Amino acid sequence: MLGRLPIQITDRIHLIDGFDMGIPSRTGTYVIDEEELTLVETGPSPSIKHIKKGLEGLGHRLHEVKYIIVTHIHLDHAGGAGVLLNLCPNAKVIVHPRGKRHLMDPTRLAGGARAIYGESFSEFFDPIEPIPESKLIVKGEGDTLQIGPNCTLQFLDTPGHARHHFSIYDPVSNGLFTGDTAGVRYDQLDSLGIDLFLPSTSPNHFDPSAMHESINRMLDMNLDFIYFGHFGSTMKTTAALHQVKEWLDIFVEEGEQVIAEGKGYDVLAERMLGRVKEHLRELNVPDDHHVYILINLDMQVSALGIIDYFQKLKQ
Repeated sequence: MLGRLPIQITDRIHLIDGFDMGIPSRTGTYVIDEEELTLVETGPSPSIKHIKKGLEGLGHRLHEVKYIIVTHIHLDHAGGAGVLLNLCPNAKVIVHPRGKRHLMDPTRLAGGARAIYGESFSEFFDPIEPIPESKLIVKGEGDTLQIGPNCTLQFLDTPGHARHHFSIYDPVSNGLFTGDTAGVRYDQLDSLGIDLFLPSTSPNHFDPSAMHESINRMLDMNLDFIYFGHFGSTMKTTAALHQVKEWLDIFVEEGEQVIAEGKGYDVLAERMLGRVKEHLRELNVPDDHHVYILINLDMQVSALGIIDYFQKLKQ
């Protein structure tokens, strides 16, 4: 079985690799070691075995977990919440107000993902377990959650990637758990000393204006850490957020051109990938670097979201 030790980010925050889709450094679960043991993100159900092993490696047991927070309800972030909750008898799941009903009944959510992933759906996401309402806590803009004597988490509504998306501010580290609103960090390029942050524009709630507004709000916070859903953290917070904004404009402009030409998402994905490759070639990253396994996948899904956005504008 794939596995790695939890990654220490601060003295109280660790990251467990969930090996989403069987790929390392794709999606992770953050462990906040406070009086009330708190997890941020679960990943899909196949990641739960890695979370269990990672917690054990940190000296924790599943019954110690008090809160499981999901930034949004997409299956690569929250698909395993029901399965994990069944293993954590003392835990409750915290979700955005718009996401609550989908965790109680994930049928529609699963259907949308099945349309994107096709025959690979079961391997990547099954099983998806519903969560009883009694085990759910809703947190919205301005709400807080005390998890330790000196730590009260704060929730910020951060749409753009999805309407059911919040970010979580940790005052102790002056850090923000951003889910997908602040984009994707490509950990695979760390060994080359390259920082690449790309926006995640997947369907079907992508809104570039809302994403820019959310990121601008993050910039105003003068953060010391950003904790990405994909994957890992950065202390270069301002540079990372500006890079995501720049790529967001590039991708949307490419989408406008593709729509004007009457072409589809496959053409857009190819052009987006081409722009990223052009950038990375200038940094001496070879075209056969393994980071492209992820970038290619991300461009496919992000292109779908951009095309969907422009099609809705026409309606």
